[in-house]
Amino acid sequence: MFYPRPRGDRYINPLTDFGFKRLFGTEPNKNLLIDFLNVILPPQHRVKDLTYRSTENLGNTPSDRKAVFDLYCQSEKGENFIVEMQKAKHNYFKDRSIYYASFPIQDQVEKGDWNYKLAPIYTIGILDFVFDEDKNDDTLLHIVELKDQDCQVFYEKLKFIYLELPKFKKTIDQLNDHFDKWLFLLKHLPDLDDATSTIARECIYATV
Repeated sequence: MFYPRPRGDRYINPLTDFGFKRLFGTEPNKNLLIDFLNVILPPQHRVKDLTYRSTENLGNTPSDRKAVFDLYCQSEKGENFIVEMQKAKHNYFKDRSIYYASFPIQDQVEKGDWNYKLAPIYTIGILDFVFDEDKNDDTLLHIVELKDQDCQVFYEKLKFIYLELPKFKKTIDQLNDHFDKWLFLLKHLPDLDDATSTIARECIYATV
């Protein structure tokens, strides 16, 4: 469900910290997060169910710097997802993504005899800004993997996904698929009217 706000906007703004966590980070709205993840993940990595995990990681020792994620969840297959919404431009957001990914890696360490097998980790950034190096590139969804010198995937269990929302400029009449509808909703939910209400309902009903 979408929650109204007490002030001028009819509905929450998902590009605020409160709105993003209320929309995607609550158990009653878990299907919305699953549906959204499935429109940006490659088909072979679709999620059927997930469990919310603690968003605060204190590190291994009291002196370690802690990390506080917007959302941290695990799929039914054991895949780990860190989902971050970044409203203001962050010059080192990619560095932060890599730093955050190190926590679910360390969380998988087992005491005693361990074979080092890791579950997949996805760090997803929903950005209300464009990376400087991407300003002349119209691509708004970037899926990044570790590759070797021949551009062959070296390690497929670590992925970084960045969604640059300012590049999405389609009007409601130009929406082609479920992916377009979700991006339109993220950008225009606070201005919801009868037309965009239809888009919202379609996104909700797709999760049932």
